[in-house]
Amino acid sequence: MNTSSFLRSVFAGLALAALTSFMVPAPAEAEPLYFALEVRREGRLVAQPKLLGETGRTLRAERRKPGAPHSDYQLILKPMPEGQSYRLALDLTLPELRGHSDLSLLHGQQRKLQLGNVPGELEVSLLLMRVDSPEFRAMMNLSESEGTISARSI
Repeated sequence: MNTSSFLRSVFAGLALAALTSFMVPAPAEAEPLYFALEVRREGRLVAQPKLLGETGRTLRAERRKPGAPHSDYQLILKPMPEGQSYRLALDLTLPELRGHSDLSLLHGQQRKLQLGNVPGELEVSLLLMRVDSPEFRAMMNLSESEGTISARSI
């Protein structure tokens, strides 16, 4: 193989490598999300967590009374972007009761889920919102110019 053939092969290889690097999709940035949940067991309110999370990251929440050996509840959310919506895996554990759901939600959508064996045994109401959205700002009473998020007074 002469020098010019070798150089052509090297340039062709570099061009192919550059082309394929542009074709590989860039990893999506994590998008901050707000979750408001209401958990009911047999109609009785058990928990109302309000959580901030990100797409592509597992969010875990647990409530435990000081000194208690077991938690009142454990919640695991796994949000993933899916086009204009979000695919969400939800796992909820209460003492002696567990529930799981895989669902798809749009920004601002609220859904009621039956996670128990019979209707009403374990019910979750779930709202998902993008943190950087006009709807989220309105709900939190934030102006467009505010750079930090502060909770509204109760």
